[in-house]
Amino acid sequence: MEKQFLINEFSITESWRIFKIMGEFVDGIEALHDIGPAVSIFGSARIKPDDPIYKKTEMLAALFAKNNFAVITGGGGGVMEAANKGAAEAGGKSIGLNIVLPFEQKPNQYSNLKLEFKYFFIRKVMFVKYAHAYVIMPGGFGTMDELFEAVTLVQTHRIKPLPVILVGSEYWGGLKKWIKSRLLEANMVSSKDIDILKVIDDPEEVVDTVKKFVII
Repeated sequence: MEKQFLINEFSITESWRIFKIMGEFVDGIEALHDIGPAVSIFGSARIKPDDPIYKKTEMLAALFAKNNFAVITGGGGGVMEAANKGAAEAGGKSIGLNIVLPFEQKPNQYSNLKLEFKYFFIRKVMFVKYAHAYVIMPGGFGTMDELFEAVTLVQTHRIKPLPVILVGSEYWGGLKKWIKSRLLEANMVSSKDIDILKVIDDPEEVVDTVKKFVII
């Protein structure tokens, strides 16, 4: 069984791993370079199909597909499954970027383009490289990791500006309020930085917001 903590295993004697990393980059770019306008949708893998969040994600992904956007997810269960299902059943491109883990994540059945990654950082590059927007459904640490990484890349001008949309004011409203009351007041961020984050409830408004940034 391959060692779990891959980053810690890098050493001069294991430089051959660089070729595996290069291979994953090549595979990802070859598979995704022509998918057209796309959104990356994130959220908890723990959401069940009978949860309103699952249903809302499914509806939102279908709306994106009907508006000619490919939908990219992490390829697992919960919100990821809902997004892939909604996009696929609406006749759109439903892309799952699965990560190999020793536990928890299994690929869902609804992505019609599946890629598998061993390295999180390569997978992260694919999420942001091909996305015209980040859509953040309710989730935990992994979801917030993707959220703040995208905001940081936009803030530091490492990527072109893209909307980062938090779906659900009841879930995310407190986070944005805390950012304003703590980070902004302490001069840790600027008001322009906060504007990168948009909190929206209505799926159609989410799609319309993204369409303003993209000409299909």
